[in-house]
Amino acid sequence: MEEPKDKRTKAWKEWKQNFDEQNSTGVGDVIESITKATGIKKLVETFTPDGKDCGCDKRKEQLNKIRFNHKPIRCFTETQFNQWTEYRNSDKKHEVTKQWQREVMIPIYLQLFARDLKQPKNCCIEQFITAINKVYETYV
Repeated sequence: MEEPKDKRTKAWKEWKQNFDEQNSTGVGDVIESITKATGIKKLVETFTPDGKDCGCDKRKEQLNKIRFNHKPIRCFTETQFNQWTEYRNSDKKHEVTKQWQREVMIPIYLQLFARDLKQPKNCCIEQFITAINKVYETYV
């Protein structure tokens, strides 16, 4: 029997993979990313005798039990990612209707930031668009 094909878009799959890789889950992940970026991890691996475990993975696991006290930013759903991509590629960005705000922008904002939000006034939507764009641009 043939396996069902994954029908999600390639762009969304790449974005999702980058998002998952970039979002840390705890203190251990943060420390690991810092040691990789500064070259400390490579240095430790170089000077650790062959076959010996330096204990980094176990330390990371223990430290990941410590969580940061902030709400993480969630990722786009595939549909939302595609809607936002279409909006950003559109020539009509200045034509943001109430219906578009209600049906597209607000659900995306709520999904990403897990906040309670009432219908914004037209003069205030730029802050929501900017926040969504920051998330989008981080992983594209």
